[in-house]
Amino acid sequence: MHGLGNDFMIVDLVRQRPPTDLKERAQAWSDRRTGIGFDQLIVVLPPDDPDADFRCRMFNADGTEAEQCGNGARCVARFVVDERLTPKRHLALQTGDGITRTELLDGNRVRVDLGVPSTEHGAVPFVGAGQSLAQDIELEGQRVQVTPVGIGNPHAVIFTDDVATADVDGIGAALQRQACFPKQVNVGFLQTSDDRSGRLRVYERGVGETAACGSGAAAAMVAAQLHERWGEEAEVEFGDGGKLGVQWQGDGSPVTIEGPAQLVFKGQLLL
Repeated sequence: MHGLGNDFMIVDLVRQRPPTDLKERAQAWSDRRTGIGFDQLIVVLPPDDPDADFRCRMFNADGTEAEQCGNGARCVARFVVDERLTPKRHLALQTGDGITRTELLDGNRVRVDLGVPSTEHGAVPFVGAGQSLAQDIELEGQRVQVTPVGIGNPHAVIFTDDVATADVDGIGAALQRQACFPKQVNVGFLQTSDDRSGRLRVYERGVGETAACGSGAAAAMVAAQLHERWGEEAEVEFGDGGKLGVQWQGDGSPVTIEGPAQLVFKGQLLL
C-alpha cells in the first residue's frame, strides 16, 4: 500500500503466527531489486492495550523499528477494514508511541490524530543548549538551523527558499550522526508558499528520502505555526506524490493529517 507514494508492506499477524525475525525480514524484503520493495514493513497484531483495536509494529527499510508513522497508520486503517478484520471506521491503533486514532473517510481518505506534539527538547529527544525554538548546528563545515519537534518520533524541520535544490540526502544523512539527536531524526525541508501551503521533502531515518511523510507533515505544521508562517490549517505538497491536509490548533492540541491510502497489490510469502 502507499500514502502519497510513501509505500508499505502490511502483514496481517492477527490471523497468522508472527515470525520472530521481523528485523532481518524487513531488511531483506525492503530491497527493491531482490525483495518486494518498500519504505516500511508494518505488521498488524492483536493489541496489548485493552483500549486499542490493533497493535502495529513498524520497521524501517534498514530493520530499525519506528515509534510512529502517519502515512502508515492511514494505510493500516484501510487495510484492516478491507481484510475484514473489523467493520469499524474509527480505530485506536497501539504503536510504539501509544495510541494513534484513525477515521476512515469516503474515497479512500483517512484522517489520523497523531497526538499532541512537543518542542521540549527532552521529549523530541534533542540535546542542545537552552530551550530556544530554533537551534543552530555545526554540520560538516556549514551551519544549519533546525526546529526540533517530537510527534511520537523525532523530527527536525529546516526552512528553505527552494525545496527542489535543498541538500536533502547530504544534510539528512549527516544529522543522523550528530549526538544532539540520540535516537537519530527525520529531517524535513520545508518551503512555505503562503500562510496555508508549502512543499516538503523528508529524509527519514532508517530509509532515506521518501516520497511523503505523514508525521513529517505534522512536524512541519508545528514548526511553521510556531514560527508564524502558517495558521491552524495547511496543505502540504510532496513532489509528485500529492497533497496532505494538516490541522493544529496550537499548544496542547493534537495534530491531525488527512489524505489517501491506496492498495497497490496483494501477495503471499512462504516462510
